[in-house]
Amino acid sequence: MMAAAKNLPKSDLTTASVVKTLPGVSETNKGALVEMQADGIGATGSQKQKTTKAERRAIQEAQRAAKAAAKEAGGVKSTAASTGEVLAASKQAKAVKSPSQKKDGPQVTAPVSSSEKKVGDRLPEKDRKKDVPHPRMQFDDINRVEKAKRRAVVNQSEARNRVELFRHLPQYEHGTQLPDLEAKFFHLDPLHPSVYKVGLQYLSGDIHGGNARCIAMLLAFREAINDYSTPPKKSLVRDLTAKVSSYVSFLIECRPLSISMGNAIRFLKNRIAKLPHTMSELEAKSSLQSDIDRFINEKIVLADKIIVRHAFAKIRDGDVLLTYGSSSVVEMMLVYAHEQGKQFRVVIVDSRPKLEGQALLHRLVKKGLNCTYTHINAVSYIMHEVTRVFLGASSILSNGTVYSRVGTACVAMVAHSFRVPVLICCEAYKFHERVQLDSICSNELGDPDVIAKVLGRKDLNHLSNCVDNENLQLLNLMYDVTPSDYVSMIITDYGMLPPTSVPVIVREYRREQLWI
Repeated sequence: MMAAAKNLPKSDLTTASVVKTLPGVSETNKGALVEMQADGIGATGSQKQKTTKAERRAIQEAQRAAKAAAKEAGGVKSTAASTGEVLAASKQAKAVKSPSQKKDGPQVTAPVSSSEKKVGDRLPEKDRKKDVPHPRMQFDDINRVEKAKRRAVVNQSEARNRVELFRHLPQYEHGTQLPDLEAKFFHLDPLHPSVYKVGLQYLSGDIHGGNARCIAMLLAFREAINDYSTPPKKSLVRDLTAKVSSYVSFLIECRPLSISMGNAIRFLKNRIAKLPHTMSELEAKSSLQSDIDRFINEKIVLADKIIVRHAFAKIRDGDVLLTYGSSSVVEMMLVYAHEQGKQFRVVIVDSRPKLEGQALLHRLVKKGLNCTYTHINAVSYIMHEVTRVFLGASSILSNGTVYSRVGTACVAMVAHSFRVPVLICCEAYKFHERVQLDSICSNELGDPDVIAKVLGRKDLNHLSNCVDNENLQLLNLMYDVTPSDYVSMIITDYGMLPPTSVPVIVREYRREQLWI
């Protein structure tokens, strides 16, 4: 034990030296004070010394040095008789209470560091679990999957041959869910018809696209709030929050939520939590409905109009603009530029299995725009004609990564190699503080059968008889991740900014939500 004390550096500040500097403590009483701090001996209120901030900091530094020395010596703890510093550091967190302390007067304990105060102020284990966010569902965990199946409203049949690299994602065949869910309508727990309708539309694919799905969800919540009545002996804030959570769980079972929908749900729950308890039920419902209307109008409708004006400034006569898939805000920008008299040509790049670009091509040609249609496998051949690339996004992550329809990263990388600027049009409510580096850890899987079949072409359905083959694994990814290195500029309702400034938008958007 004496060896541990000798190994301490001479220059290190020890507990004994700190005690020596305390006001009102003489050299002869220093050892007694150290012993009182170590063993928790009671003292009167007049004997309790007040330390300054600098002295407390010095004591904390001494404790850290003593702990480090104890670890270097092999974890050997010294006593107060040998070295007061190691004993004081090891017993700072707990002060022993004796029966005489309760009778005689207040207790004198050793100074407690800020880190040890946090340990003492922690919530009980039961309450602390409520603050921990729920872990992301891992579908390669058998126990979690079985538990989710028992709670599920929608009967889900597992895919036959799952890709090993994506086993942690929800992999279900959506074709068998819709008829079963329709038959269960009158047997389910109380679920508002508007929410049920939106869930069916998500499941069947009638509603797709980030903005369309978010608006449909918020409008369904608005109708549910309008018909809501607080049960007796219950609080509106708590009961309505639980209702919204049950609606969200149902929608997740129909189709995983997008990041933008998660931001909208967080906004609504925040508004519900801030409702004054003195407000009547009618006023609270009216306030929430106006909040939903304002969110849709300001964060989606008006935001798209502002993005269109900013993007229009980047279009010149004679440009060849390339877009991929079908983005609502990019379509609005192209139509607006055409109406303003700009002369340009549009190249629409598409891919299977959704072929969303065909619907966009039909609408643009109907408006009178000059368009070229091609598939993603020919993007490198058409890129040498392109002057600018405009792409939509499902979300923008805090490291500048673009989370969008699968194939977006391929188009952006080809454009970068041809030195063509890539401009991303995305509303600020789609920004998220999460960081993602690849498309594997978090993604959505579509129906694997649609990539094995070509609608209307029986002569091309060569895999129709091989779907049940255990050696065949079909993978239909819905989204991919585009690194910020391949993005030239992000156009938002806050203005045009580089990908490195995304954290600023995330911070400002969160601050704005606090004051709405």
